[in-house]
Parts: sequence; C-alpha cells; structure tokens
Amino acid sequence: MDTKKKKKSLSAFSILFIILFVIFIISKLLNGMGFDPIEDRITGEMVSQVTGAKISTLVMSPYNGFVDAIDISIFVLVLGGFLGIIQSTGALEAGIHSLVKKRKGKELSLIVILMILFSIGGTTYGMAEETVAFYGIITMAMVAAGFDSLVAVGTICLGAGAGVLGSTVNPFSISAAVDALKGVGIDANQKIILPIGVVLWIVTLIICIFTVTKYAKKVQEDKGSTLLSLQEQEDMRNEFSLSDSEKLEFTGKHKAILIVFAITFIVMIGSLIPWKDLGVNVFDGWSSKLTGEDYGDWYFGEIAMWFFIMGIVTAIVAGMSEKEIVNEFIAGAADILSVVLIIVVSRAVSVLMSSTHIDALILDRAAKALYGLSPIIFVIGSYLLYLFLSFLIPSTSGLASVSIPVMGGLAYALDMSPEVMIMIFSAGCGLINLITPTSGVVMGGLEMAKVEYSTWVKFVTKPMLIIAVVNVVILCASMLMF
Repeated sequence: MDTKKKKKSLSAFSILFIILFVIFIISKLLNGMGFDPIEDRITGEMVSQVTGAKISTLVMSPYNGFVDAIDISIFVLVLGGFLGIIQSTGALEAGIHSLVKKRKGKELSLIVILMILFSIGGTTYGMAEETVAFYGIITMAMVAAGFDSLVAVGTICLGAGAGVLGSTVNPFSISAAVDALKGVGIDANQKIILPIGVVLWIVTLIICIFTVTKYAKKVQEDKGSTLLSLQEQEDMRNEFSLSDSEKLEFTGKHKAILIVFAITFIVMIGSLIPWKDLGVNVFDGWSSKLTGEDYGDWYFGEIAMWFFIMGIVTAIVAGMSEKEIVNEFIAGAADILSVVLIIVVSRAVSVLMSSTHIDALILDRAAKALYGLSPIIFVIGSYLLYLFLSFLIPSTSGLASVSIPVMGGLAYALDMSPEVMIMIFSAGCGLINLITPTSGVVMGGLEMAKVEYSTWVKFVTKPMLIIAVVNVVILCASMLMF
C-alpha cells in the first residue's frame, strides 16, 4: 500500500492556533516572573516581568494580528488581483511554456540562476515578504519543467533565505542591529561585519543550491521520488499544470503583456533598494508624484498600489472590458485570501508573544548563563539562543532591537567582538526563518505553492542541520579572529 496516501497533516491554521494556545498557557505559568528591565519592542516602555495573557488577549490575538499585518495583507490581496488579471490573459502560461521549450535539457540551470538572484535580494535588502509575489509563477514554471512544487518552494525560500542568513547590507537585520548596538554606546565596525556576511551567504547558498538541484534532478528522472503526498500531487496538477501545448501559442499580445508584467516586478524590486543611502536620487520625481514617497522608500502600501495600477495597465493592453477587469481582479484576490489569513494568524503569534514578554525573560536568563564562558562555547550558546528567539520573534528588525543591546553589550563586556554577535544574530535568525511556522512568509509561501508544512520540514531538515554546523564553524573562527 502506498504510504503517501496515509499521510495526514495538520493544516497551517491548526498549527498556528495550537502555538497561540501554548503561548497563552506558558504565559499563565510564568506570570510575574521577573528579569532585568528591557525596552519593549512595540511600546518602547521598560518592562521587567512576564505578564500572563488574559483570555480576552488570546481571543483578540487574530484580530490584533490582522491590525499589525494590515500592510502586507493589503499587498497580498492586491497582488492576487493583479495575478488574476495576468493569468486570465493566458500570457503567463504561454510565456512559461515557451521558456521551458527553449531551456529543454537545461532546466536545472534555471533553478541555479533564480536562487542566486533571490539570494542577492536577501543579502542586500532582506527580501522575504516580497517573495510571496513569486510563488505562483515559479511553481508553474517548475512544474512545467518536469519538477514538482516543492522544488519551487526550495528555489524561492532557500534562495532568498540564504541571502538573509548571510546579510551584508540588509537594512532590516544588519542596519537594525548596528543601530541597536549604537543605542547602548557601542559602535560596530562594518569592515568586520561585511566579510563574515559574504562568507556565510556564499557557503549557505552553495549548500542550498546543491540540496534543491539534487532533489529536482531526482524528481525529473523519477516522478515517484517526490516527497509530496498524493493529495499534494493532485493539488499541484490542478493548480499549476499548463494547458495543452497546442493551445499555448505565444502571440505578440502575450509578449506585450509579459513586458508589462516584467516591468511591474523590476520596479517593485528596485523600490525596496535604499537608493539615497547609495547616493542615487535620479528616480525620485515620478515616484513621489505617484505615491508620495521617494523611490527606494516604498513599503507594502506603495507596492500594493503599484500592482493595482499595473493590473489595470495589463488589462488595457489585453483589451479587457471594465466588467472583465473587475471580475478577474476579485477572483484573483479571492484565490489568495487563504494566504492573507495565514499571515494574519502568524502575526497574531508574534503579537501575543510580545505582549507577554516571555521573549525578554528567555533573553535575560540566557545572557546570564553565557557570562564568563570560553569564546567557542559562547558562540555556540548564543547561536542556539538566537534559533529559539527567532522562533518567538520572526521579525529580524524586531529581534535586533530587543536582543542586540543585551547580547552585543555582553560580548563587548567580555572583550569579544560585538560585530560577530551581530552575525550570530543574522545567521541564527536566518536559519530558523526557513522553517518557523510563526513566519507568515514561510506559511504563506507554502499555501501558495500548495505544499504541506510537514512536507517542507521533511525536505529542509537535513540541509538546515548542515548549514547550522557550517555556520557555527565560521562564526567560531570569526570570534577567535576578531
């Protein structure tokens, strides 16, 4: 009997609601437990004890998660509407079919190129939530190339994740950590941070590319070697299989639509690069007139409206009527609603954790336990701490503001490198955010690709262990050097 048929997994929603309830119980058990005063990352007030969550806090946490995640929620809904218009034109299917035909026999190179590009986005500007926009497209392309939907998730999540793990100039982790350290009177040396980040990035990316391409080759040669359950395989065929090839003529109109499509994504990616910090101001005029923000200062609100505008432009190029535009946009948004709800519940976990201050208690106890240890044990202990803290606080900027003043200050007081501590934070947070169910990026991406969380865990566990060992070796060597 096929064991894949027996496979049953909890839904992403069930996993997240279980986590919410567990945090609620833990906060009750630890209510009133004190720790050294620390600044609350949400309110900015000083807190010094765990606060047990009320039943009302638990009940309202999904709503508060929605309020906290309203920007990305709107972005994802508008993105769904945009993709609904694109897919209704048939241009995406025809374009992917044409691409796969041209790269026949070279499909693995497509994975490598995409993972490198995603990793560059990760290491430079912390590409994470933005990857949600690519899951549907990349999954369709990978399925058409003879792979499965898990290959698509690996390409995007491990590609961007390798870059975020080895952040070099990522403003959401490195800059946030440097600023947090400066807040306690310690200036970090970027000349130490940058080379460590590059080494972590490249080594991790190599491991990730090897993992994904090895699995992809197995699946391409033998469809029975897929890790997907029978239900996941059926979902993959229903959601991402292309139409019959004879219906996929790649017309001039299709090419024009895909040019608009490409411009939309290129502008989105460029809008997240801090051009002012790089001394580039040539893009400002049109951007500030369109959104009220300079190009490079966009966030989810501006990006959402950019996709909305380009969805209308695409529909005009395709010759759609007003009624067709509205119907296809609404249908596309409806298709992606489950992703929004998963992001909302994921954020609810983060909100509940912050309000109870359990994360601050763990940080305080761990910092005291690490005091006076040898550099190697100190690095290993700090890395393990960040793996756990990153599960509680998946936001890199939020975790940096809470932890770096404590951990960076501790390293400095022990005559160790606070710069290496910043990279321990980046590596630990980057690794656990490849798999943590409290991350809306992970859970939302899996939902879009129709891959179960348990399947992703099975796929990524071994490479994560390898990455962890290699990262610790690099970080220990760095601490001894600097």
